[in-house]
Amino acid sequence: MAVPLLAAGVPYSAVRIPVLSDVHANLAALEAVIADAADAGTDTPPWVLGDIVGYGPDPTEVIDRLRGLGAKAIAGNHDLAAAGLIAIDDFNPLAAAAVRWTAGIIDDTAREYLASLPARLEEGDFTLVHGSPRDPVWEYLTSAEAITECLAHFSTPVCLFGHTHVPIVIDASSSDLAVTQFTSAEPLRLAAERMYVNPGSVGQPRDGDPRASYAIVEPDTSTIEFRRVAYDIATTQARMRRARLPGPLINRLAFGR
Repeated sequence: MAVPLLAAGVPYSAVRIPVLSDVHANLAALEAVIADAADAGTDTPPWVLGDIVGYGPDPTEVIDRLRGLGAKAIAGNHDLAAAGLIAIDDFNPLAAAAVRWTAGIIDDTAREYLASLPARLEEGDFTLVHGSPRDPVWEYLTSAEAITECLAHFSTPVCLFGHTHVPIVIDASSSDLAVTQFTSAEPLRLAAERMYVNPGSVGQPRDGDPRASYAIVEPDTSTIEFRRVAYDIATTQARMRRARLPGPLINRLAFGR
């Protein structure tokens, strides 16, 4: 379904904020996104919607890069597990193996940073969570029931979320939810009264497009722009092989699944 309250062709304004999610320790993808965001005229530190680490080979480097940018970040389930704050019992075997590897390679500074991340933030008209506003760490917003019930758990017009690795906009202003998965970079106006927006995954997309996915928000004009960026997937895969991370996690990067 199309989102009826989104208008295309909105011009840029002065404040443009990159919105990143699910970097998953993929430094090559993150660097490509940072460069693209600079070319697109962003001028503020990024908002990061959790799962900075996990799956990928560069947890310390990704943490250092985001901290150097002054990123406003929240915690994802992989972040908290790597920091030792939640158990890995609910992770699938591949994810659990990557969490164990990550926890074993990061130093105390990185671990303390991950442990310090809040579960949610509010920035103007935007609530930032990883999973959902009801359960910021674990819940997947993939059902109409969850989407509707979670409206009571945030009060801003827009909830930015990650976790599913799929770029999507959900107009939840009425009981007839309007859901659109985006592949275009044309700016869209966030004109609905209640919305959910997922920028997709920087480090491990799962919508069939292997390019890094992120978004740029313009709070002054209430617009958002979805962007895809090619990066050197082979470099990340080679680093994962050297780290002896699970083969399926390595292979899936090439397919975006």
